[in-house]
Amino acid sequence: MNKKLRSTLSLLGLLLLIVLIGGIYIFMFQRSDLNDKKEKLNEMNANSYDPVELAARYEQLKVRSAILDSVLQSRKFNIPKDLSSIKFFNFINNVVSNFSEHTQVNIEFQKREQQKDFFFYEYKLTGSGFYNEVFRLIYSIEQSKELKKITTLNISNMIKTDEEGIPLFLISFEMNSQVYFSNDSRFAPEELVENDLRTGPIYDAFYPLIRNEIPPNVDELLDVQGSKLLALIPEGAFIADTHGNTYLVWEGEQVYLGYLTQIDYEENTVNFILNKGGIIEKITLELDREN
Repeated sequence: MNKKLRSTLSLLGLLLLIVLIGGIYIFMFQRSDLNDKKEKLNEMNANSYDPVELAARYEQLKVRSAILDSVLQSRKFNIPKDLSSIKFFNFINNVVSNFSEHTQVNIEFQKREQQKDFFFYEYKLTGSGFYNEVFRLIYSIEQSKELKKITTLNISNMIKTDEEGIPLFLISFEMNSQVYFSNDSRFAPEELVENDLRTGPIYDAFYPLIRNEIPPNVDELLDVQGSKLLALIPEGAFIADTHGNTYLVWEGEQVYLGYLTQIDYEENTVNFILNKGGIIEKITLELDREN
């Protein structure tokens, strides 16, 4: 056997060895990978849709989503998904933004807990203010679209004097509020539309019927106590107070703690009604007969 033939047979044998080793590697070691790739390819081919069909399905799902959102929006309360603990602070700031300067609210974050399938943040609110404004704060928390509940509430009356010495009848409060949320988006619409949180004026249950504090006469109105009726004229009545100051007043005009209700020209009298800390008093001044 010549050298050329031996070389050819050697190369042929080497080629057969490489083919054999490659076949063994492919069919024994890469069979599972090939099967996985084949399954994925079949799955991709099965889920291949026409773009027109996909657009039509998208529009159908969009309409259904809008219907579900309208159903959720019609509910009085919603439970949002993955709520930030900061949002309640912003909510309270928006509620109290137009309150008077005498109403103060402090917020303190307490804890985060789970209650069955839902979660909640708990906050502690303390402060003081006018009765109607505190009522609106409570109403806003309880009636907000995103579910919030007040669990404890303590209220007491307090008196504060402003810069002019006028007493302000306020109430102090301390309450705990829980703000609910979920890790599922099924309980709230995509866009929040807040409930109507406006409230009208209500009777102040803590306002004292009889008060020891009487506001000072900062506007220098006529003080009827001890005053003297000097004269009656068609335009009104001349009255002098205890300090010798003279006032021309007419029916319906405001005086210190009250109003002038009637000028009786036949009886030569002037009638007033005063509110002295909740005690209503009627005062009549008569014209001196000698005059």
